Amino acid sequence: MKALFPCEFWAHNSAVFNLIGLGMHISNDRVSAFIIPDFDMPAEQFASLGSQYRDAVQIDVFGGEAWLFDYGVIVFWGVDEDEKLALLHRLKLNDAVLGGEHQEHLRFAIEGDTLKLQRDTIVLPSNDDLLRLSISHALAQSVKLDEYEEKAQETIASYAHLPKALAETGKIKLSRRALAKIRGHLFSTKSDIFLHYGLLDTPEFFWEYPDYEFAYTMTSRYLDIRPRVELLSNKLDVIHELFEMLADDLNHKHSSFLEWIIIILIAFEIATFGAEELKAILMWYQGRIKPNEWKGPHLRPYLASVRHW
Repeated sequence: MKALFPCEFWAHNSAVFNLIGLGMHISNDRVSAFIIPDFDMPAEQFASLGSQYRDAVQIDVFGGEAWLFDYGVIVFWGVDEDEKLALLHRLKLNDAVLGGEHQEHLRFAIEGDTLKLQRDTIVLPSNDDLLRLSISHALAQSVKLDEYEEKAQETIASYAHLPKALAETGKIKLSRRALAKIRGHLFSTKSDIFLHYGLLDTPEFFWEYPDYEFAYTMTSRYLDIRPRVELLSNKLDVIHELFEMLADDLNHKHSSFLEWIIIILIAFEIATFGAEELKAILMWYQGRIKPNEWKGPHLRPYLASVRHW
């Protein structure tokens, strides 16, 4: 499907286009990517929105286009604010998406013969839908990565005091229940990122369209996606170490609890045994039982040798 984006569509309007050399500049020359929180759309509805390319669907918008990704990111090309809002309402999405923390904004122009990316401007050699999709993949990954980075950093900051407390006192002064809840939160954060970690790999779209991978690679490098993924991996390692540290402390508390139970049970057994033997001695001393009438095997021989009936 060809978007309502092409140069020839707008070329007649001098207010929209200015011809420069071999190419043209667009008045609304923004490409913007936004996170859609808690995005959950049935596959059938997602596919019906426009032309689908694996995890992305192209949606025609007046004045430009949008690429919606099934992991909750939308990328707009050449779309003004009113049209963005109109599309979000049509998709029944909260328009607060446009004011979210995680966004990516670049400018673009169609001119020249080769793809270029410099000074936050993408220079496209042609009006090619798949070329824009390739770049959109990198933009979508960038904002999603930003969300993961923030989540991982907040988690680390929330529990940074625990290793310090352990180093200073040798123990963490929290109940087993509190430790279990913190451990659960760490596991939830780690698993949520790991479940979607594959989104940060090279998209499967390029298995079918390898000729466009260069555009994705160029944009990824410009947005420092690989170094940021490595940094995120390091943060996940820190979360894992916190998780393991709490697991060890929790196991230690549990082992100590079991040891005390065993000690108490042994002490109770000894006390019960001692009470029974003491009772037998008193009854023997009072002449109320004979040694052979005492069921306990420990004192019977002794009593029989000491006193004859």
